[in-house]
Amino acid sequence: MPFAGFDSLHYPGDAVMGWLKANTNLSFVGFYLAPAPSQGDREWMTHRGALASQGWGFSPVYLGQQEVTAPGQHILTVRQGSIDGGDASQLMQTAGFPSNSVVYLDCETGGPASFAVTSYVEAWIDAVTAAGFYRPGIYCSHSTAPSLLAVRPGTAVWSFKLTGPAPGPSYPPNFPVNAPSGCGVASATVWQYAQNLTVPLSGGPVASLKVDLDCASVADPSNP
Repeated sequence: MPFAGFDSLHYPGDAVMGWLKANTNLSFVGFYLAPAPSQGDREWMTHRGALASQGWGFSPVYLGQQEVTAPGQHILTVRQGSIDGGDASQLMQTAGFPSNSVVYLDCETGGPASFAVTSYVEAWIDAVTAAGFYRPGIYCSHSTAPSLLAVRPGTAVWSFKLTGPAPGPSYPPNFPVNAPSGCGVASATVWQYAQNLTVPLSGGPVASLKVDLDCASVADPSNP
């Protein structure tokens, strides 16, 4: 049974999150770890406890080094991958994630990963694993996942393949739920299928919310 979720760079606020949990079928939310190399906004970092008490699951994401065609920092080296893997583990601890949770490294550029990206991601995965507290995952395009899984098989995957749909009368409260394998990556735990949608929150604390929409094979992708 798949589960509905969403992510938003900016924290919507405790009241909005509580309303969404009580009035929609949303089960999990993307959780931005910061300060990360390509994302400095710390809005989410102090809210894990409140969100867990509301019943939310999580997809914690670390925006690491990126290709030069994507915004952010671009130090795609093995050494930097090791540094950033340790940093991601520390931020997970700071945010209060329990041991053995999965943390997803954000790789924004689509298509097969370059040698530089692959080397960086390998080092990041190895550093998270070596730290011994958390499990590594990757957030990336469905067109990138095969090249990264080829070098680190078994890594958890949160994949984006944008298929819509635009907001309609059926949601909220009932957001679509589909098997994550529909993104084209058979082993994907999470599928991000829509980005930058403004959804109305009729009766909610705010009139609308701009989000990306996801579905997952588990209610808490940090613990698949």
